[in-house]
Amino acid sequence: MKIFGLTGWSGSGKTTLIVKLLPALIARGLRVSTLKHAHKGFDIDHPGKDSHNHRLAGATEVVVSSPTRWAVMHEMRGEPEPTLEELIAKVTPVDLLLVEGFKRDRHPKLEVWRREVGKPLIAVDDPTIVAVASDGPVPEVDVPVFDLDDAEGIAALVVERAVPLR
Repeated sequence: MKIFGLTGWSGSGKTTLIVKLLPALIARGLRVSTLKHAHKGFDIDHPGKDSHNHRLAGATEVVVSSPTRWAVMHEMRGEPEPTLEELIAKVTPVDLLLVEGFKRDRHPKLEVWRREVGKPLIAVDDPTIVAVASDGPVPEVDVPVFDLDDAEGIAALVVERAVPLR
């Protein structure tokens, strides 16, 4: 399994780009999974559902299964957030794992950046960023710059620069 990341500030368009990128990568015959970091709490469960009631009653993990998908919800209950490596160990092996977020980890990444967001370029000080995708020119960097709509070009970069898991 190989890994490649997309990083950038909130509102830059990371998720939108991943949604465009996935079909381009899958069309190349790759099995692709994603792993996303959320800075705030999130919930994929709903009040009133049995699985939600199991969590509220104190279950550390709740596994839900159906003929179309299954999911594991793990309540931290005061435990530290798992590292990227610990999370990757829980992923079923595929050809490529796209990681959204995890700015500080050391895998190769593409930075999604829009000047209008008003945040600094991460790529200026981060050698793990091998390219930038933006909606305009980015003369501040000396890595390749892709248009945010160039899913095919970015897919080629991802395939070329993804690294095997250690």
